[in-house]
Amino acid sequence: MAAHGFWSLGGDNASANTGSQSPSTPRAWCQAAAQKLPGGFGSKLCALLNVAEMEKTADVPTKKPLENSAGSCGCNKPCNCPKGTVIFSDLYSTDLLPAMDGDTKTMTFLQEVVDILLAYIVESFDRETKVVDFHYPNELLQMNNWELQDEPATLDDILISCRATLKYAIKTAHPRYFNQLSTGLDMVGLAADWLTSTANTNMFTYEVAPVFVLLEYVTLKKMREIIGWSDGRGDGIFSPGGAISNMYAMLLARFKMFPEVKEKGMSSVPRLAAFTSEHSHFSIKKGAAALGIGTESVICIKADESGKLIPADLERRILEAKQKGFVPFFVSATAGTTVYGAFDPLIAISDICKKYNVWMHVDGAWGGSLLMSRRHRWKLDGVERANSVTWNPHKMMSVPLQCSALLVREEGLMQNCNQMHACYLFQQDKHYDLSYDTGDKALQCGRHVDIFKLWLMWRAKGTIGFEAQIDKCLELSEYLYNKIKDREGYEMVFDGKPQHTNVCFWYLPPGIRYMEDKEERKKHLHKVAPVIKARMMEYGTTMVSYQPQGDKVNFFRMVISNPAATFEDIDFLIEEIERLGQDL
Repeated sequence: MAAHGFWSLGGDNASANTGSQSPSTPRAWCQAAAQKLPGGFGSKLCALLNVAEMEKTADVPTKKPLENSAGSCGCNKPCNCPKGTVIFSDLYSTDLLPAMDGDTKTMTFLQEVVDILLAYIVESFDRETKVVDFHYPNELLQMNNWELQDEPATLDDILISCRATLKYAIKTAHPRYFNQLSTGLDMVGLAADWLTSTANTNMFTYEVAPVFVLLEYVTLKKMREIIGWSDGRGDGIFSPGGAISNMYAMLLARFKMFPEVKEKGMSSVPRLAAFTSEHSHFSIKKGAAALGIGTESVICIKADESGKLIPADLERRILEAKQKGFVPFFVSATAGTTVYGAFDPLIAISDICKKYNVWMHVDGAWGGSLLMSRRHRWKLDGVERANSVTWNPHKMMSVPLQCSALLVREEGLMQNCNQMHACYLFQQDKHYDLSYDTGDKALQCGRHVDIFKLWLMWRAKGTIGFEAQIDKCLELSEYLYNKIKDREGYEMVFDGKPQHTNVCFWYLPPGIRYMEDKEERKKHLHKVAPVIKARMMEYGTTMVSYQPQGDKVNFFRMVISNPAATFEDIDFLIEEIERLGQDL
């Protein structure tokens, strides 16, 4: 079957025109693009893909030619476009719109920026390029002038800064970038992000963001339906990341039990206790600190060997807290822990929360997207019984950062908890349905438009497209697990197949593989992952995270959320770890 999408421009006969080059390299891709894209656009893009030349221009300012000869503007033939006649070294931001007669200069400048971005995008997907051109902070500070000046820089300097910034940026779209839970770059999502920035509006009222407010309403309702709440009823909001979504949930739980706290503060309520797994995200404690509840009031529940919360210990600790005079008000279960990728047993937890009348929150920032997969959504069985759910589409769904949603089962609770009735924004005599002025239920006033990226990608992929993407990532993680579980020099951090795409393992170089002194072996093993990771970054070949956990020394935590990754990339990672660590 022929490939579809961005990289299929070369078609089946791409190799005939590119010699030994891979169709995925920038040169081969753009040669195909030059033939298939209209208006000479592919040829223009090809002219920009000489990496060495791009790096050179990042250091040495170049002036645009005065005469518009063939190819001087990047075109492959004489043309009437203005690029060849605009000299950016003589222009400043004040020459762009809204300046008088600034439209041509603005369009030319923005086209230059777009050309820089397009070249970077194509390069990011090329496996022959580095994931990172690593330099130590002091080196990077000295290599470029990053200081802010009193006098304005020319537009030529601005373009040089754009190139330099991308030159040293981490290529998070690279197929061999596995460092974080958020990886990859979706082209439709990127287009949506560009449109969002162009619209440059605020999400607080329908008055100033009519389409975006409606799209948020439609999308949140769809997400609540997928969770399993009847007819998608409830509430929700997009927030600046999963940590804030989790804090929203804790805020709502406190207000639900003690509504007087909104006006009278913490002195009006008894000592509260929140409960979460010892493997949960740090944002639960951070939220308690920010809300004045205190980190000591967050009680960590034991997890089993695979990282799942133990319900019996949760109930024991709730009873213990009550005996000490605390009021249990909030339990945060985790659907996809950050390190192990574990899914807490939600049904058992919900039974305990119901028994003791405690708000149940599910932190599904990492694992919530598995609800899109018919093959894997069983891991979140019981999520429909939660009072609130955090779900980050910017992780497994590869929506460009940031995109995090808090979903709430009780409609109207967010409004009652957070509204302040600011009359200069939320006038009660407007001529439209005021329920679409969503800003008063948010903690923020200014709120970025995060919805359009998710909505447009959902339109482009459909639910089945997201499902296929998620299933593929989980298939790749299972492939990695099966490949290393019995391979010499590897030890799994916990027994059994991973529940998510997290694969946690130690690599034991030959030098420590047969050490008999367990403490000495442990001491040496603790240093292995940091050294290999440093070498990965210095070579720029790949990136994968590591960390300790409890009494376990540093181990690799491989996560897969990048749709561009393939089985060959997994093979490369294993070989690269062995190459970089063989002498340790």
